[in-house]
Amino acid sequence: MLAEYCIPGVVEAGCDEAGRGPLAGSVFAAAVVFGAIKPEQQEDWAFLCAELNDSKQLTESMRNRLRPVIERTALSWAVAEVTEQEIDQINILNAAILGMHRALGQLQVVPQHIIVDGNKWKPYVPEGGLLEIPARTIVKGDGKYLSIAAASVLAKTHRDEYMVRLDAEYPQYGWKENKGYPTAEHYKALQQFGPCRYHRKSFRLA
Repeated sequence: MLAEYCIPGVVEAGCDEAGRGPLAGSVFAAAVVFGAIKPEQQEDWAFLCAELNDSKQLTESMRNRLRPVIERTALSWAVAEVTEQEIDQINILNAAILGMHRALGQLQVVPQHIIVDGNKWKPYVPEGGLLEIPARTIVKGDGKYLSIAAASVLAKTHRDEYMVRLDAEYPQYGWKENKGYPTAEHYKALQQFGPCRYHRKSFRLA
């Protein structure tokens, strides 16, 4: 059972990203804030508490079932993208953090505290704000806190949808199945066809 909050009683946003490892495509990041649960949300909340986990521990089917429940139950949520061109310019770690900053900036509420999956972070100051929002990095946080796990699911499902769209444009790389990750089939396609405009040129592609 995941913890509902790291610091109870404050507006807390959980952040995570998906797509640091692939050879192609954008990295996606999400931020999720859960608030007071309304009576009509009790069933959804019970489902999330029972089923939410790190997205990598869930099947694709379960992630797709969880996503709409998260989106209608959260007080606020947002998903942001950092393109492969930006990744090549600033590196994947900085791109992942930038994505989480962008997602935080799209929330309809300003969080008072941020919890982030992993151990790397940069201070986040909301647009128009003067002070950074306190944040805590949590190793394997997507397996410890509901909001981070929810962000993990949103980032992963939104990115997977995006890679399926790219697959329609470049079917030779098998992105519908491998989502851009460095599989043997993906490397074989790179050897045969070379990289396309969505490949991360700063990554080892051979």
